[in-house]
Amino acid sequence: MLELTLPVTLTARDTEVEVRRATPADAPAIIGLLADDAISASRGDVAADEDAPAYLAALEQILADPANDLVVAVERSTGADPQGDIVGTLQLTRIPGMARRGATRLTVEAIRVRSDRRSSGIGGALMRWVVERAAPELGVALVQLTSHVDRVDAHRFYERLGFERSHAGFKIAIPAR
Repeated sequence: MLELTLPVTLTARDTEVEVRRATPADAPAIIGLLADDAISASRGDVAADEDAPAYLAALEQILADPANDLVVAVERSTGADPQGDIVGTLQLTRIPGMARRGATRLTVEAIRVRSDRRSSGIGGALMRWVVERAAPELGVALVQLTSHVDRVDAHRFYERLGFERSHAGFKIAIPAR
């Protein structure tokens, strides 16, 4: 896992969230956030019980990798869980590179905010934390992310935060063996 100072408390528009490192116990909530997104659901993230072991193995692998981390945003004020409700998540990957005179990049992936908490400022608070605190703490020169072409609202959101459209992305799915 990355060497980040966690947990931190962030102020969103109408709430505070604690950002902390995910644990295996958070897997059901994270899976739920992925399934709560139409594009993710169309790719198979539907929170099926039989997929839970694969998600848990992936989470454990991310947390064991010194170049990766997965964080959750916990809102204390909303629900029945005394530990708080997980209302957001994102994965961070630190990538050393040769380009840009050896610059290290921080890639942000799987950014999700629970659908009933979108437009509450949580996503903005998370992304500002990444750019203003996590990236400098990790000594990176660039924060990058990709976003599905159909996520028009997300693109406007990232641009409001100062991200620039700079590349066209390409992917290819590799069949399971």
